[in-house]
Amino acid sequence: MKFRPCIDIHNGKVKQIVGGSLLDKGDYAKDNFVSEKDGDFYAGLYKDAGLKGGHIILLNPAGSQYYEEDVRQACLALSAYPGGLQIGGGMTADNAAFFLEKGASHIIVTSYVFKDGKINYENLKKIVAVTGKEHLVLDLSCRKKGEDYYIVTDRWQKFTDVKLTENVLSELAEYCDEFLVHAVDVEGKAGGIEEDIAALLGNWDGIPVTYAGGVSSFEDLRKLKELGKNKVDVTIGSALDLFGGKMPFSKVLDEIKY
Repeated sequence: MKFRPCIDIHNGKVKQIVGGSLLDKGDYAKDNFVSEKDGDFYAGLYKDAGLKGGHIILLNPAGSQYYEEDVRQACLALSAYPGGLQIGGGMTADNAAFFLEKGASHIIVTSYVFKDGKINYENLKKIVAVTGKEHLVLDLSCRKKGEDYYIVTDRWQKFTDVKLTENVLSELAEYCDEFLVHAVDVEGKAGGIEEDIAALLGNWDGIPVTYAGGVSSFEDLRKLKELGKNKVDVTIGSALDLFGGKMPFSKVLDEIKY
């Protein structure tokens, strides 16, 4: 298990939000923490700590009045730590090259690939042609419907028909370098991990996977390490002291032994 740090950007600010509260209408989200510091501050911290593979997520859509400011914050972070951070949020075959040139190590994509409730293989192949498999991360963020977890798109607002299963992981792993999986129902609530998702990811053997959502304590970290069989990496957001939480950044690094 490795620690993968994050920089979430919404309305031009580095934030931590409740994932399920995000709405495009009115650029609304329920905030847990709004930073007064810019993206390059956090990128510098992660660089100094020797952490690689963290992610920047742009939480406003391209048509938002805040989108350009989101991109500016992202570029500040990428310039502070070139090659050390991935970026996602509205990524397509048209803008992926721009963010790679700005210093992103990987492009993270969901909605461009999962369109109209299905896997759009045409778009998937288009973005792979731009990034290469080695620079692409597929975000398989999911929410529970019935007894199963389904991949969600459009800033976690729309369900697809694609169920998160080991077979789907194996199929999509042919196109990308890593997976990022936000457990959206617990994202930003710091109320414990989604154990079924952690176990599913731990039972699958393949490319690197990062789990995000609900980590609120060192007990949660240990539980994820057990369920993920020590091979699922982790992101911590709202619970981290950098974002107003109670888990000290330095102690997290010691616990995980990155």
